[in-house]
Amino acid sequence: MNLKTAFGAATALTLISGAAFAQTTVTIATVNNGDMIRMQGLTEDFTEKNPDITLEWVTLEENVLRQRVTQDIATNGGQFDVMTIGTYEVPIWAKNDWLVSLNDLPAEWDADDILPAIRNGLTVEGELYAAPFYGESSMVMYRKDLMEKAGLEMPEAPTWEFIKQAAEAMTDKENEVYGICLRGKAGWGENMAFLTAMSNSFGARWFDENWQAQFDSEEWKNTLNFYMDLMTNYGPPGASTNGFNENLSLFQQGKCGMWIDATVAASFVTNPNDSTVADQVGFALAPDNGMGKRGNWLWAWSLAIPAGSDATDAAKKFVAWATSKEYTALVAEKEGWANVPPGTRTSLYENEEYKNVPFAEMTLRSINEADPTEPTVDPVPYTGVQFVAIPEFAGIATQVGQEFSAALAGQQSVDEALEKAQALTTDEMEAAGY
Repeated sequence: MNLKTAFGAATALTLISGAAFAQTTVTIATVNNGDMIRMQGLTEDFTEKNPDITLEWVTLEENVLRQRVTQDIATNGGQFDVMTIGTYEVPIWAKNDWLVSLNDLPAEWDADDILPAIRNGLTVEGELYAAPFYGESSMVMYRKDLMEKAGLEMPEAPTWEFIKQAAEAMTDKENEVYGICLRGKAGWGENMAFLTAMSNSFGARWFDENWQAQFDSEEWKNTLNFYMDLMTNYGPPGASTNGFNENLSLFQQGKCGMWIDATVAASFVTNPNDSTVADQVGFALAPDNGMGKRGNWLWAWSLAIPAGSDATDAAKKFVAWATSKEYTALVAEKEGWANVPPGTRTSLYENEEYKNVPFAEMTLRSINEADPTEPTVDPVPYTGVQFVAIPEFAGIATQVGQEFSAALAGQQSVDEALEKAQALTTDEMEAAGY
């Protein structure tokens, strides 16, 4: 699809230059995150180098993007030539033969430079099926001035109890300052990404070794009660509708004492053009409970080519450009090293200028400390830190996320939400044959 050969334009050019060429359109589905928006603003560099390729963008909110690209690829709809997908989708879709292998990207693209944790998550049976645009874990971002005012000092590796203590001390509701901002918007990639990673540090797990749902466990009850306590007492109003972008905006406006979320947000909260608190942001590892697991995740927003594309060669050129070291240098030249896509290449973290970026070391450490192969305290039959790498997870977690978000909105109790989560997960897994 989307091989749109504009013979008319080519004919016109032939009259001028004597050399006709086919114009190929590459349609790209992407998420409305800041790094992706920035990339769209820099694509003149690509089109100047590839005048025979036209780029068309379809930019969507995170939950909507997931629905659109999943529906399109599962039905071989052919709407897109490049899809922005994550570490969850890549291995499942690759095994279904839905993605084009990227093992033949040019040697100068330097696949060996990709951080091993990120590359392994995008590789199936030795074939790379997506190129990471940026990689991330999660960490604590906090206001140093509010922490000092509260008479506290953020440890490099805080516990959840310290986070609660600090959230209480920093909350000043009369002045619209809330001690902590966390994801509450329903969605497997929104509140359930955060809560699944958080639950690992509380000793909870989605399934036991026999694929039996575990939402009736004491560990999940402890996780959700702690989260509700934090958000009800020290979180912003309307938190059940807040996802990544909403919390980013609140933090940039100075309304969050702490925000535990994707490491990629660090460049946006420290950018003085966007953030009113840019010079007051500190960073720490995601919290733990002393059980050997932290509440940090591992993710990469990556570019992949669906098998149904008929513009594969042009799409590969775009993917190689957008995920190259040269693109990173382009962003650094235009907007500074703090704004380059983080978390994908070893060479970036060896760059002497990037080492001066205040969040670089904590980002890399958070990525390296996440272990998708052993995500929980007790053994589990799945991989994935903030997700369970089975096709059924997205649908189940979306429903569970709705129950937890409803509890945060005050529409039901924690016990009711957990009871419903246990029942629907059990039903869905039995129906799927587990």
